[in-house]
Amino acid sequence: MPFARLATATTPTAHLGLGLAAIARPGYITLGRDADLGDHEHRTVENLRTRTHELLDAAYAQGVRYFDAARSYGRSEEFLADWLRNHPDATDVVVGSKWGYTYTADWTTDAERHEVKDHSLAAYERQRAETDAILGDRLDLYQIHSVTPDSPALTDKELHARLAEAAAAGLTVGFSTSGPRQADAIRAALAVTADGEPLFRTVQSTYNVLETSAGPALAEAHEAGLTVIVKEGMANGRLAGPQAPEPLRAVAEETGLGCDAVALAVVLREPWTGMVLSGAATTVQLASNLHAAAVDLTDDQLARLAPLAENPDAYWQHRTGLPWH
Repeated sequence: MPFARLATATTPTAHLGLGLAAIARPGYITLGRDADLGDHEHRTVENLRTRTHELLDAAYAQGVRYFDAARSYGRSEEFLADWLRNHPDATDVVVGSKWGYTYTADWTTDAERHEVKDHSLAAYERQRAETDAILGDRLDLYQIHSVTPDSPALTDKELHARLAEAAAAGLTVGFSTSGPRQADAIRAALAVTADGEPLFRTVQSTYNVLETSAGPALAEAHEAGLTVIVKEGMANGRLAGPQAPEPLRAVAEETGLGCDAVALAVVLREPWTGMVLSGAATTVQLASNLHAAAVDLTDDQLARLAPLAENPDAYWQHRTGLPWH
């Protein structure tokens, strides 16, 4: 397990990672991107490469040791591989990526489709070769991207065999989830075996103060020995600054820190949480996110935040409607 390398880490940010979904491509659904990145003409490949490297530099300097990419996150693997080559001493970094979506926006923000999903064995073979060509032996964790209960990746025995071969060769195999039935997808994945042994060793799911429905299933995954990685702890920007709901703003004011730090701290305190991803697009956002490790929430504050949880169908319908900025 690559995350065993982080088990002895003593920095406050040991359980915070950096996800590259919002910074390694010009368009994404996070709110406030125009303010963060400027208009499209400023989001060239080289500008975003530079910004990504600045974020990785800042994250590493502040104790972050897990970096999360995907085949569909624009040039995230390429940018991360460049940074790793420039930092040969960063041997304690754990690198995760994902397969199952193909980036199709051609470096634009107004594409009709930004990514195409395919969980077939053929897609795995193709994208695994692409990832290996870029990240090589620096890849620690390879995840199926956005598994849902109806995903063929949960029933394809030939795919399971190939993933088991990768695991036997030293690669950790995991999966991520999306949608209102995350809990069902997690429990179905926990039942997947290869040669009589559980196949998956990590799960990455959306969990935040607005979307808590996967919590019980993530606790079960933790009990089963999987490392739980939480994504979208900021709900794609809905829990940041002026977009944050009033109870969150009130608690943040009491702590003296930002709404983002409080929102991520809520996730960090869950006993099943292994890693929480920051999706920061600027170094200022990253620094604020990392303050989550210092937030000590009271039972009263947590009780005031609990009613913010939405019906999962409503939450995911809202997320689906977010425009690609």
